[in-house]
Amino acid sequence: MDFQLQYTDKFSNARAGLITTGHGNIETPIFMPVGTQGTVKAVHINELKNDIKAEIILGNTYHLYLRPGTEILEQVGGLHKFNSWDKPILTDSGGFQVFSLSENRKLKEEGAVFHSHIDGSKHLFTPEKVMDIQRSIGADIIMAFDECTPGDATYDYARKSLELTERWLDRCIGRFNETEDKYGYKQSLFPIVQGCVYPDLRKRAAENITSKGADGNAIGGLAVGEPTEKMYEMIELVNEILPKDKPRYLMGVGTPANILEAIERGVDMFDCIMPTRNGRNGQVFTKEGIMNMRNKKWENDFSPLEENGASAIDNCYSKAYLRHLFVTNEILSLQIASIHNLAFYLWLVKEARKHIISGDFTAWKAAMMPKIQNRI
Repeated sequence: MDFQLQYTDKFSNARAGLITTGHGNIETPIFMPVGTQGTVKAVHINELKNDIKAEIILGNTYHLYLRPGTEILEQVGGLHKFNSWDKPILTDSGGFQVFSLSENRKLKEEGAVFHSHIDGSKHLFTPEKVMDIQRSIGADIIMAFDECTPGDATYDYARKSLELTERWLDRCIGRFNETEDKYGYKQSLFPIVQGCVYPDLRKRAAENITSKGADGNAIGGLAVGEPTEKMYEMIELVNEILPKDKPRYLMGVGTPANILEAIERGVDMFDCIMPTRNGRNGQVFTKEGIMNMRNKKWENDFSPLEENGASAIDNCYSKAYLRHLFVTNEILSLQIASIHNLAFYLWLVKEARKHIISGDFTAWKAAMMPKIQNRI
C-alpha cells in the first residue's frame, strides 16, 4: 500500500491524499460504508459503485469468522470474490465486537475468550488468530487486535488495557510478518491507538505505534461514551504525533459534524454504521439538515427527497412517498434511506477534499456545520 499526501490546508490540519492498494486507489478524506457481514445492509453492490460511489468498504472479522467462516472464504478466494466487490476492503479486528460482548467474554494475556451471540459456542481470539482470519478474508487493510476501553474507564483500567493492547500489537506484527498474502495482492496492517480519554496514555500509544513504521495508523476507542469535546482533544493530540506521511483512520466515527471536525484535525479515513442504521430507522441526512421521515409534516410534501442531492434516487422519490414507505413498513424505505445517506456521507468527504485542494476548506466547513446539524 502506498500513500501520497497531496494537499494540506493552510489554516488547519485538514489533508487530501491518495491511497493506492491492490484493488485500486482511494482519494482521501474518505468515508467507508460498513459491510459487517460481507454486505452493506439494504444496499446492492452496483448501487455502492454507481450511485453511492464508494471507493472502499468494511468487513467485520468477528462476524465473518462466525459466518460464513474462513473455510468458505478461502474456497472462493476471499471476500472480494464472495461478495463481488472488486475495490478495496478494510476489516476491523473484532476487538470492538468482543468489547461489546462484555458479559460474554473474558480477557487474558493469551487473548479474548468469548461466546458466540449466535449459538453460545465458545471461541478464543488471540492476536495471531485474528491476523490469520483477516489474511483469509483477504482485506487490503487489516487491523491489529486490541481492547477497546469504554469512554468512562478509570485511569488504572485504561493503563492496564493499553499495556495489554501494546503487547498484543507486537504479537500481531510478528504473526503478520511471518505469514504471506493469500490471494496475490498485498495486505497492510494498521495498529490502533488506544488510551481512553487520558492524554498521557494516548501520547504513549501514538509514540509506540509511530515507532512500528506501519503502512497506516488508526485511532480507536473514541465515540464510546466520552464527551464529544474530549474526543476532539484526543484526535488533536494523537495526530500531532502520528506520522504525516501515513494515512490516519478514525474508527467508528460518526455524525457528519464529527467527520468535518476530525478532517479539520488531520484525519483521512472514516467509517460508521450511522448512515445505514439511522437510515433504516427513518433518519435522513441532507445538506440542509436532518429529517425524520416518519414525521407527519412530510405527509403532503411532494418535493424531491433532496434538491440537487448526492444520489440519483433523490429526484426519483418525494418526501411524501418515502414517509409512506416507512409508515407502511415497506422494505424499499430501508433501501432508499440507506442509499441516500451513504451517498450524502461520500459527497461530504469528497466536497471537503475539493475545498482542501482549492484552499477554502475552513470557510466552507464553517458554513456547513450549522446546516448539517439542523433538525428540519
